[in-house]
Amino acid sequence: MNISLEKKEKCLAALRVEIPAELVTAERNKVLKAFVSKARIPGFRPGKAPKAVIEKAHGQSITQELESRLIQNSFQQALKENEDLSVLNVKNPENVVHQADGSFTFEAELILSPEFDLPEYKGLEIEVPKSEVSDEVIEQNLEQLRQRFADYNDIEDRSAEKGDLAIIDYTATIDGKPLDEVGGEQAKPLASNEGYWIRIEDEAFFPGFTDALIGTKKDDEKEIKVTLPNDFPIEKLREMEAVFAVKVTGLKAEVLPELDDEFASKIEPGKTLEDIKGLIATDIESRMKQQIEEMKINAVLAKLNEAVDFEVPADFLASETQGQADAMVREEMQKGASQDDLEANQEAVFEAAGVRAKNSLKTNFLLTEIAKQEKLSVANSDVLARVTVMAKQAKKPVKGFMKELQRDGRLGNIRQNMLFGKAIDFLIEHATIKEIDSPAEESQTEQ
Repeated sequence: MNISLEKKEKCLAALRVEIPAELVTAERNKVLKAFVSKARIPGFRPGKAPKAVIEKAHGQSITQELESRLIQNSFQQALKENEDLSVLNVKNPENVVHQADGSFTFEAELILSPEFDLPEYKGLEIEVPKSEVSDEVIEQNLEQLRQRFADYNDIEDRSAEKGDLAIIDYTATIDGKPLDEVGGEQAKPLASNEGYWIRIEDEAFFPGFTDALIGTKKDDEKEIKVTLPNDFPIEKLREMEAVFAVKVTGLKAEVLPELDDEFASKIEPGKTLEDIKGLIATDIESRMKQQIEEMKINAVLAKLNEAVDFEVPADFLASETQGQADAMVREEMQKGASQDDLEANQEAVFEAAGVRAKNSLKTNFLLTEIAKQEKLSVANSDVLARVTVMAKQAKKPVKGFMKELQRDGRLGNIRQNMLFGKAIDFLIEHATIKEIDSPAEESQTEQ
Protein backbone atom coordinates (compact mmCIF):
# COMPACT_ATOMS: atom_id res chain seq x y z
CA MET A 1 0.00 0.00 0.00
CA ASN A 2 1.41 3.36 -1.05
CA ILE A 3 0.27 6.24 1.20
CA SER A 4 1.14 9.86 0.50
CA LEU A 5 0.14 12.55 3.01
CA GLU A 6 0.93 16.24 2.52
CA LYS A 7 0.16 18.87 5.13
CA LYS A 8 -1.40 22.07 3.78
CA GLU A 9 -2.50 25.46 5.12
CA LYS A 10 -5.61 26.08 7.21
CA CYS A 11 -5.37 22.83 9.19
CA LEU A 12 -5.71 20.57 6.14
CA ALA A 13 -3.76 17.62 4.76
CA ALA A 14 -4.03 15.91 1.37
CA LEU A 15 -4.10 12.12 1.46
CA ARG A 16 -3.48 9.98 -1.62
CA VAL A 17 -3.62 6.19 -1.44
CA GLU A 18 -2.70 3.48 -3.96
CA ILE A 19 -3.57 -0.10 -3.01
CA PRO A 20 -1.89 -2.81 -5.14
CA ALA A 21 -3.97 -5.34 -7.04
CA GLU A 22 -3.07 -8.30 -4.82
CA LEU A 23 -4.38 -6.53 -1.69
CA VAL A 24 -7.53 -5.47 -3.52
CA THR A 25 -8.12 -9.07 -4.67
CA ALA A 26 -7.52 -10.47 -1.17
CA GLU A 27 -9.98 -8.02 0.36
CA ARG A 28 -12.54 -8.68 -2.36
CA ASN A 29 -12.36 -12.40 -1.63
CA LYS A 30 -13.10 -11.69 2.05
CA VAL A 31 -16.10 -9.57 1.10
CA LEU A 32 -17.34 -12.19 -1.36
CA LYS A 33 -16.98 -14.93 1.24
CA ALA A 34 -19.10 -12.94 3.67
CA PHE A 35 -21.79 -12.43 1.00
CA VAL A 36 -21.77 -16.13 0.10
CA SER A 37 -22.39 -17.12 3.71
CA LYS A 38 -25.30 -14.70 4.18
CA ALA A 39 -26.91 -14.15 0.79
CA ARG A 40 -30.17 -15.91 -0.02
CA ILE A 41 -30.44 -16.98 -3.66
CA PRO A 42 -33.60 -18.79 -4.89
CA GLY A 43 -32.84 -22.43 -5.61
CA PHE A 44 -29.79 -22.60 -3.33
CA ARG A 45 -29.41 -23.31 0.35
CA PRO A 46 -27.80 -20.45 2.39
CA GLY A 47 -24.03 -20.52 1.86
CA LYS A 48 -24.18 -22.97 -1.07
CA ALA A 49 -24.73 -20.61 -4.02
CA PRO A 50 -21.80 -20.39 -6.47
CA LYS A 51 -19.63 -17.29 -6.22
CA ALA A 52 -20.41 -16.33 -9.81
CA VAL A 53 -24.13 -16.30 -9.01
CA ILE A 54 -23.55 -14.18 -5.87
CA GLU A 55 -21.39 -11.72 -7.80
CA LYS A 56 -24.01 -11.34 -10.49
CA ALA A 57 -26.83 -10.81 -7.98
CA HIS A 58 -24.96 -8.53 -5.56
CA GLY A 59 -22.13 -7.10 -7.64
CA GLN A 60 -22.84 -3.45 -6.84
CA SER A 61 -23.19 -4.09 -3.10
CA ILE A 62 -19.99 -6.15 -3.08
CA THR A 63 -18.09 -3.33 -4.79
CA GLN A 64 -19.46 -0.76 -2.33
CA GLU A 65 -18.48 -2.91 0.65
CA LEU A 66 -15.03 -3.53 -0.85
CA GLU A 67 -14.40 0.18 -1.39
CA SER A 68 -15.59 0.98 2.13
CA ARG A 69 -13.19 -1.57 3.65
CA LEU A 70 -10.25 -0.49 1.50
CA ILE A 71 -10.75 3.17 2.35
CA GLN A 72 -11.23 2.48 6.06
CA ASN A 73 -8.13 0.27 6.22
CA SER A 74 -6.16 2.92 4.38
CA PHE A 75 -7.20 5.63 6.83
CA GLN A 76 -6.15 3.47 9.76
CA GLN A 77 -2.78 2.75 8.15
CA ALA A 78 -2.25 6.44 7.31
CA LEU A 79 -2.92 7.46 10.91
CA LYS A 80 -0.58 4.72 12.16
CA GLU A 81 2.20 5.99 9.90
CA ASN A 82 1.57 9.62 10.93
CA GLU A 83 1.00 9.40 14.67
CA ASP A 84 2.08 13.01 15.17
CA LEU A 85 -1.03 14.22 13.33
CA SER A 86 -4.25 14.89 15.21
CA VAL A 87 -7.02 14.26 12.68
CA LEU A 88 -10.38 15.82 13.53
CA ASN A 89 -12.32 14.68 10.50
CA VAL A 90 -11.96 13.06 7.09
CA LYS A 91 -13.81 14.51 4.12
CA ASN A 92 -15.51 12.25 1.62
CA PRO A 93 -13.01 10.44 -0.61
CA GLU A 94 -12.59 11.78 -4.14
CA ASN A 95 -11.21 10.37 -7.40
CA VAL A 96 -12.05 6.82 -6.31
CA VAL A 97 -10.78 4.64 -9.18
CA HIS A 98 -10.40 0.90 -9.85
CA GLN A 99 -7.38 0.95 -12.13
CA ALA A 100 -7.02 -1.30 -15.17
CA ASP A 101 -4.22 -3.26 -13.48
CA GLY A 102 -6.51 -4.14 -10.59
CA SER A 103 -5.13 -1.58 -8.14
CA PHE A 104 -7.35 0.86 -6.29
CA THR A 105 -6.65 4.59 -5.77
CA PHE A 106 -8.41 7.44 -4.04
CA GLU A 107 -7.77 10.86 -2.54
CA ALA A 108 -9.16 12.52 0.56
CA GLU A 109 -8.73 15.74 2.50
CA LEU A 110 -8.10 15.50 6.23
CA ILE A 111 -9.02 18.20 8.74
CA LEU A 112 -6.29 18.52 11.36
CA SER A 113 -6.14 20.04 14.81
CA PRO A 114 -4.33 23.38 14.71
CA GLU A 115 -0.69 23.41 15.73
CA PHE A 116 0.31 25.92 18.40
CA ASP A 117 2.52 26.31 21.43
CA LEU A 118 0.56 26.55 24.65
CA PRO A 119 1.15 29.92 26.32
CA GLU A 120 1.87 30.11 30.03
CA TYR A 121 -1.52 29.25 31.47
CA LYS A 122 -0.69 29.03 35.16
CA GLY A 123 -0.73 32.25 37.14
CA LEU A 124 -2.94 34.22 34.73
CA GLU A 125 -3.55 37.64 36.31
CA ILE A 126 -7.19 38.67 36.45
CA GLU A 127 -9.21 41.29 38.33
CA VAL A 128 -12.67 40.89 39.83
CA PRO A 129 -14.75 43.20 42.04
CA LYS A 130 -14.92 42.63 45.77
CA SER A 131 -18.01 40.78 46.91
CA GLU A 132 -19.00 43.33 49.52
CA VAL A 133 -22.61 44.24 50.19
CA SER A 134 -22.85 47.87 51.32
CA ASP A 135 -25.53 49.33 53.56
CA GLU A 136 -26.43 51.65 50.69
CA VAL A 137 -27.22 48.71 48.41
CA ILE A 138 -29.35 47.07 51.11
CA GLU A 139 -31.28 50.32 51.53
CA GLN A 140 -31.83 50.53 47.77
CA ASN A 141 -33.30 47.03 47.80
CA LEU A 142 -35.52 47.91 50.76
CA GLU A 143 -36.74 50.93 48.84
CA GLN A 144 -37.67 48.69 45.90
CA LEU A 145 -39.59 46.45 48.28
CA ARG A 146 -41.44 49.49 49.66
CA GLN A 147 -42.52 50.41 46.15
CA ARG A 148 -43.86 46.90 45.58
CA PHE A 149 -46.04 47.26 48.66
CA ALA A 150 -47.04 50.87 47.98
CA ASP A 151 -50.62 52.10 47.87
CA TYR A 152 -51.73 54.39 45.03
CA ASN A 153 -54.33 56.99 45.93
CA ASP A 154 -56.36 58.91 43.38
CA ILE A 155 -55.43 62.61 43.03
CA GLU A 156 -58.54 64.70 42.75
CA ASP A 157 -57.66 68.10 44.26
CA ARG A 158 -54.49 69.10 42.45
CA SER A 159 -52.56 68.80 39.19
CA ALA A 160 -49.74 66.37 38.45
CA GLU A 161 -46.36 66.85 40.10
CA LYS A 162 -43.00 65.14 39.84
CA GLY A 163 -43.11 61.72 41.47
CA ASP A 164 -46.82 61.20 40.74
CA LEU A 165 -48.08 58.48 38.45
CA ALA A 166 -50.16 59.40 35.43
CA ILE A 167 -52.51 56.97 33.69
CA ILE A 168 -52.66 57.87 30.02
CA ASP A 169 -54.07 56.86 26.66
CA TYR A 170 -51.95 57.86 23.68
CA THR A 171 -51.37 57.45 19.96
CA ALA A 172 -48.04 58.27 18.31
CA THR A 173 -47.40 59.60 14.80
CA ILE A 174 -44.45 60.71 12.69
CA ASP A 175 -45.17 63.25 9.94
CA GLY A 176 -48.84 62.54 10.45
CA LYS A 177 -48.47 58.79 9.90
CA PRO A 178 -49.03 56.16 12.62
CA LEU A 179 -45.74 55.18 14.26
CA ASP A 180 -46.08 51.52 13.26
CA GLU A 181 -46.70 52.51 9.64
CA VAL A 182 -43.35 54.30 9.60
CA GLY A 183 -41.40 51.94 11.87
CA GLY A 184 -42.97 48.63 10.92
CA GLU A 185 -44.31 45.79 13.04
CA GLN A 186 -41.59 46.29 15.66
CA ALA A 187 -42.98 49.76 16.44
CA LYS A 188 -46.57 48.57 16.95
CA PRO A 189 -46.40 48.24 20.78
CA LEU A 190 -45.29 51.88 20.99
CA ALA A 191 -47.74 53.25 18.43
CA SER A 192 -50.70 53.40 20.82
CA ASN A 193 -51.68 52.42 24.33
CA GLU A 194 -54.57 52.69 26.76
CA GLY A 195 -54.42 52.79 30.54
CA TYR A 196 -50.62 53.15 30.49
CA TRP A 197 -49.11 53.95 33.89
CA ILE A 198 -46.09 56.25 33.84
CA ARG A 199 -44.18 57.81 36.71
CA ILE A 200 -43.51 61.49 36.25
CA GLU A 201 -39.73 61.55 36.52
CA ASP A 202 -36.84 62.56 34.31
CA GLU A 203 -35.80 59.13 33.01
CA ALA A 204 -39.28 57.73 32.31
CA PHE A 205 -40.34 56.91 28.73
CA PHE A 206 -38.54 59.52 26.53
CA PRO A 207 -36.55 62.56 27.66
CA GLY A 208 -38.89 65.48 28.24
CA PHE A 209 -42.07 63.41 27.88
CA THR A 210 -43.11 63.34 31.53
CA ASP A 211 -42.13 66.98 32.08
CA ALA A 212 -44.98 67.85 29.72
CA LEU A 213 -47.40 66.03 32.03
CA ILE A 214 -46.56 68.25 35.03
CA GLY A 215 -49.52 70.48 35.74
CA THR A 216 -52.07 68.30 33.93
CA LYS A 217 -55.26 67.03 35.53
CA LYS A 218 -57.56 64.10 34.89
CA ASP A 219 -59.23 64.27 31.45
CA ASP A 220 -56.69 66.79 30.11
CA GLU A 221 -55.51 66.24 26.53
CA LYS A 222 -52.32 67.51 24.93
CA GLU A 223 -49.74 66.84 22.25
CA ILE A 224 -46.21 65.95 23.33
CA LYS A 225 -43.36 66.09 20.84
CA VAL A 226 -40.21 64.07 21.45
CA THR A 227 -37.12 63.38 19.38
CA LEU A 228 -36.41 59.66 19.44
CA PRO A 229 -32.87 59.00 20.74
CA ASN A 230 -29.98 57.97 18.47
CA ASP A 231 -29.79 54.59 20.22
CA PHE A 232 -33.49 53.82 19.71
CA PRO A 233 -33.91 50.06 19.04
CA ILE A 234 -35.66 50.68 15.70
CA GLU A 235 -32.87 52.13 13.59
CA LYS A 236 -35.06 53.77 10.96
CA LEU A 237 -36.84 55.85 13.64
CA ARG A 238 -33.70 57.17 15.31
CA GLU A 239 -33.59 60.99 15.74
CA MET A 240 -37.03 61.39 14.17
CA GLU A 241 -39.65 63.58 15.84
CA ALA A 242 -42.66 61.70 17.17
CA VAL A 243 -45.90 63.37 18.19
CA PHE A 244 -47.89 61.75 21.01
CA ALA A 245 -51.57 62.62 21.34
CA VAL A 246 -52.11 62.06 25.06
CA LYS A 247 -55.18 61.95 27.27
CA VAL A 248 -54.73 61.83 31.03
CA THR A 249 -57.32 59.38 32.34
CA GLY A 250 -56.13 59.39 35.94
CA LEU A 251 -53.51 60.56 38.43
CA LYS A 252 -52.14 58.57 41.35
CA ALA A 253 -50.01 59.48 44.36
CA GLU A 254 -47.71 56.78 45.67
CA VAL A 255 -47.94 56.13 49.41
CA LEU A 256 -45.02 54.07 50.67
CA PRO A 257 -45.24 51.94 53.83
CA GLU A 258 -43.07 52.76 56.82
CA LEU A 259 -39.82 50.82 57.10
CA ASP A 260 -40.54 48.99 60.33
CA ASP A 261 -41.16 45.50 61.71
CA GLU A 262 -44.81 45.62 60.61
CA PHE A 263 -43.67 46.15 57.03
CA ALA A 264 -41.11 43.34 57.42
CA SER A 265 -43.80 40.90 58.56
CA LYS A 266 -45.76 41.59 55.36
CA ILE A 267 -42.75 40.48 53.35
CA GLU A 268 -41.90 37.46 55.50
CA PRO A 269 -44.29 36.61 58.35
CA GLY A 270 -42.56 36.56 61.73
CA LYS A 271 -39.50 38.49 60.52
CA THR A 272 -38.22 41.83 61.79
CA LEU A 273 -36.79 44.61 59.66
CA GLU A 274 -33.26 43.57 60.63
CA ASP A 275 -34.11 40.00 59.59
CA ILE A 276 -35.22 41.25 56.19
CA LYS A 277 -32.01 43.26 55.80
CA GLY A 278 -30.03 40.11 56.56
CA LEU A 279 -31.99 38.10 53.98
CA ILE A 280 -31.42 40.83 51.39
CA ALA A 281 -27.68 40.88 52.14
CA THR A 282 -27.45 37.09 51.85
CA ASP A 283 -29.33 37.05 48.56
CA ILE A 284 -27.22 39.83 47.05
CA GLU A 285 -24.00 38.22 48.24
CA SER A 286 -25.03 34.90 46.70
CA ARG A 287 -25.80 36.52 43.35
CA MET A 288 -22.60 38.54 43.47
CA LYS A 289 -20.52 35.42 44.07
CA GLN A 290 -22.16 33.73 41.09
CA GLN A 291 -21.50 36.78 38.91
CA ILE A 292 -17.89 36.95 40.08
CA GLU A 293 -17.35 33.27 39.28
CA GLU A 294 -18.64 33.96 35.76
CA MET A 295 -16.30 36.97 35.55
CA LYS A 296 -13.37 34.76 36.54
CA ILE A 297 -14.20 32.28 33.77
CA ASN A 298 -14.54 35.02 31.15
CA ALA A 299 -11.35 36.71 32.35
CA VAL A 300 -9.07 33.64 32.30
CA LEU A 301 -10.39 32.56 28.90
CA ALA A 302 -9.89 36.06 27.50
CA LYS A 303 -6.31 36.13 28.84
CA LEU A 304 -5.64 32.70 27.37
CA ASN A 305 -6.99 33.71 23.95
CA GLU A 306 -5.00 36.95 23.93
CA ALA A 307 -1.75 35.10 24.63
CA VAL A 308 -1.69 33.07 21.41
CA ASP A 309 -3.19 33.14 17.93
CA PHE A 310 -3.49 30.34 15.40
CA GLU A 311 -5.60 29.21 12.47
CA VAL A 312 -8.63 27.05 13.10
CA PRO A 313 -10.10 24.57 10.59
CA ALA A 314 -12.08 26.46 7.95
CA ASP A 315 -14.96 23.96 7.91
CA PHE A 316 -15.30 24.13 11.68
CA LEU A 317 -15.12 27.93 11.56
CA ALA A 318 -17.84 28.15 8.91
CA SER A 319 -20.16 25.87 10.89
CA GLU A 320 -19.50 27.67 14.18
CA THR A 321 -19.94 31.08 12.54
CA GLN A 322 -23.34 30.05 11.19
CA GLY A 323 -24.35 28.79 14.63
CA GLN A 324 -23.22 32.03 16.28
CA ALA A 325 -25.03 34.11 13.65
CA ASP A 326 -28.24 32.14 14.16
CA ALA A 327 -27.98 32.71 17.92
CA MET A 328 -27.40 36.45 17.43
CA VAL A 329 -30.40 36.70 15.10
CA ARG A 330 -32.59 34.94 17.68
CA GLU A 331 -31.37 37.39 20.34
CA GLU A 332 -32.23 40.37 18.15
CA MET A 333 -35.66 38.96 17.28
CA GLN A 334 -36.41 38.50 20.98
CA LYS A 335 -35.54 42.17 21.44
CA GLY A 336 -38.07 43.03 18.74
CA ALA A 337 -35.89 43.48 15.65
CA SER A 338 -37.78 43.27 12.35
CA GLN A 339 -36.83 41.15 9.36
CA ASP A 340 -35.86 44.33 7.50
CA ASP A 341 -33.51 45.35 10.32
CA LEU A 342 -31.92 41.90 10.37
CA GLU A 343 -31.37 41.88 6.62
CA ALA A 344 -29.88 45.39 6.73
CA ASN A 345 -27.41 44.34 9.42
CA GLN A 346 -26.66 40.89 7.99
CA GLU A 347 -23.06 41.72 7.08
CA ALA A 348 -22.29 43.16 10.51
CA VAL A 349 -23.92 40.17 12.22
CA PHE A 350 -21.81 37.67 10.29
CA GLU A 351 -18.66 39.67 10.95
CA ALA A 352 -19.34 39.66 14.69
CA ALA A 353 -20.35 36.01 14.55
CA GLY A 354 -17.05 35.16 12.86
CA VAL A 355 -15.08 36.78 15.68
CA ARG A 356 -17.13 34.93 18.30
CA ALA A 357 -16.76 31.67 16.40
CA LYS A 358 -12.98 31.87 16.14
CA ASN A 359 -12.61 32.74 19.83
CA SER A 360 -14.91 29.88 20.78
CA LEU A 361 -12.98 27.35 18.68
CA LYS A 362 -9.64 28.66 19.90
CA THR A 363 -10.82 28.31 23.48
CA ASN A 364 -11.90 24.71 22.89
CA PHE A 365 -8.55 23.74 21.33
CA LEU A 366 -6.62 25.47 24.11
CA LEU A 367 -8.66 23.82 26.86
CA THR A 368 -8.28 20.43 25.19
CA GLU A 369 -4.49 20.82 25.12
CA ILE A 370 -4.37 22.04 28.73
CA ALA A 371 -6.44 19.05 29.84
CA LYS A 372 -4.00 16.81 27.99
CA GLN A 373 -0.96 18.50 29.52
CA GLU A 374 -2.39 18.30 33.05
CA LYS A 375 -3.74 14.76 32.54
CA LEU A 376 -7.29 15.85 33.38
CA SER A 377 -10.06 13.37 32.68
CA VAL A 378 -13.75 12.77 33.26
CA ALA A 379 -14.78 9.57 35.02
CA ASN A 380 -17.65 7.51 33.61
CA SER A 381 -19.41 7.84 36.97
CA ASP A 382 -19.32 11.65 36.61
CA VAL A 383 -20.82 11.44 33.14
CA LEU A 384 -23.54 9.12 34.43
CA ALA A 385 -24.31 11.54 37.27
CA ARG A 386 -24.63 14.42 34.79
CA VAL A 387 -26.84 12.38 32.46
CA THR A 388 -29.02 11.35 35.43
CA VAL A 389 -29.64 14.99 36.31
CA MET A 390 -30.42 15.81 32.67
CA ALA A 391 -32.81 12.85 32.43
CA LYS A 392 -34.69 14.01 35.52
CA GLN A 393 -34.95 17.52 34.11
CA ALA A 394 -36.29 16.08 30.85
CA LYS A 395 -38.58 13.74 32.83
CA LYS A 396 -37.25 10.69 30.99
CA PRO A 397 -35.91 7.31 32.21
CA VAL A 398 -32.14 7.41 32.65
CA LYS A 399 -31.42 4.30 30.53
CA GLY A 400 -33.61 5.47 27.67
CA PHE A 401 -32.17 8.97 27.83
CA MET A 402 -28.63 7.57 27.77
CA LYS A 403 -29.41 5.55 24.64
CA GLU A 404 -30.92 8.65 23.05
CA LEU A 405 -27.75 10.64 23.75
CA GLN A 406 -25.56 7.86 22.34
CA ARG A 407 -27.71 7.56 19.24
CA ASP A 408 -27.59 11.31 18.58
CA GLY A 409 -23.86 11.54 19.30
CA ARG A 410 -24.46 13.99 22.17
CA LEU A 411 -22.91 11.83 24.89
CA GLY A 412 -19.41 12.60 23.64
CA ASN A 413 -20.22 16.32 23.69
CA ILE A 414 -21.33 16.07 27.31
CA ARG A 415 -18.06 14.41 28.30
CA GLN A 416 -16.07 16.97 26.30
CA ASN A 417 -17.88 19.91 27.93
CA MET A 418 -17.26 18.40 31.37
CA LEU A 419 -13.56 18.13 30.50
CA PHE A 420 -13.57 21.79 29.43
CA GLY A 421 -15.11 22.62 32.80
CA LYS A 422 -12.30 20.81 34.59
CA ALA A 423 -9.69 22.68 32.56
CA ILE A 424 -11.37 26.02 33.37
CA ASP A 425 -11.47 25.12 37.08
CA PHE A 426 -7.75 24.34 36.85
CA LEU A 427 -7.02 27.73 35.25
CA ILE A 428 -8.97 29.61 37.94
CA GLU A 429 -7.40 27.57 40.73
CA HIS A 430 -3.93 28.52 39.47
CA ALA A 431 -4.75 32.10 38.48
CA THR A 432 -3.57 35.21 40.31
CA ILE A 433 -6.81 36.91 41.25
CA LYS A 434 -6.88 40.52 42.42
CA GLU A 435 -9.99 41.93 44.04
CA ILE A 436 -10.66 45.56 43.19
CA ASP A 437 -13.12 48.21 44.32
CA SER A 438 -15.77 48.55 41.66
CA PRO A 439 -19.18 50.21 41.48
CA ALA A 440 -21.29 47.04 41.32
CA GLU A 441 -24.44 48.57 42.70
CA GLU A 442 -26.33 48.25 39.44
CA SER A 443 -25.88 44.48 39.28
CA GLN A 444 -26.48 44.11 43.01
CA THR A 445 -29.80 45.87 42.98
CA GLU A 446 -31.30 44.00 40.04
CA GLN A 447 -34.39 42.10 41.08
